[in-house]
Amino acid sequence: MRVIAGTAKGRSLKAVPGKNTRPTTDKVKEAIFSMIGPYFDGGSVLDLFAGTGGLGIEAMSRGADNAVFIDLEGASIEVIKQNLQAAGLSDRAEIYRTDAVRAVKALAKRDLKFALVFLDPPYRMKDMDDLMTELATRGLLEEDATVVVEHDAEHRYPESVAHYRQLKHSEYGDTAVTIYRYDAGEASIETVGVTEE
Repeated sequence: MRVIAGTAKGRSLKAVPGKNTRPTTDKVKEAIFSMIGPYFDGGSVLDLFAGTGGLGIEAMSRGADNAVFIDLEGASIEVIKQNLQAAGLSDRAEIYRTDAVRAVKALAKRDLKFALVFLDPPYRMKDMDDLMTELATRGLLEEDATVVVEHDAEHRYPESVAHYRQLKHSEYGDTAVTIYRYDAGEASIETVGVTEE
């Protein structure tokens, strides 16, 4: 694995030892960033099931101001620290070992707002729409924030969730990526994206 583009382009990233963590492949990562906009002009990133930290690190390399990385596994936390150091981005990152729901509650108390959120949980978890609702309810998203859900291709998330509308859905083997745009003023909007095979 490596950083694909931006200030840390080409830096190698470590994987988490063992089989509990399934890192996003470079191919899927490249596809995600081509879909959401290859480069960023600032903004904060939340990587909620961070694993190796690869998605959040890629966003920072491409121009995001800073990132918060959350993971429950101690091994993942150590790898995220090492990967941030390798990418030269440690000074713009916060890393916390906790579960996603607790993290959302804690971050809300700090009045933080994120422009980009990555949700790449273990594939057995199929309730990211509930977590997205929690993010919106607790005021953690900037207007027009982007939420990227990486999940099992056999599971399909709805076209609209609370204050989100689905922009794109793409499949890469057994991995699917569903991208949403947050709109605080709308409870449900028809999808404007296209489905890609």
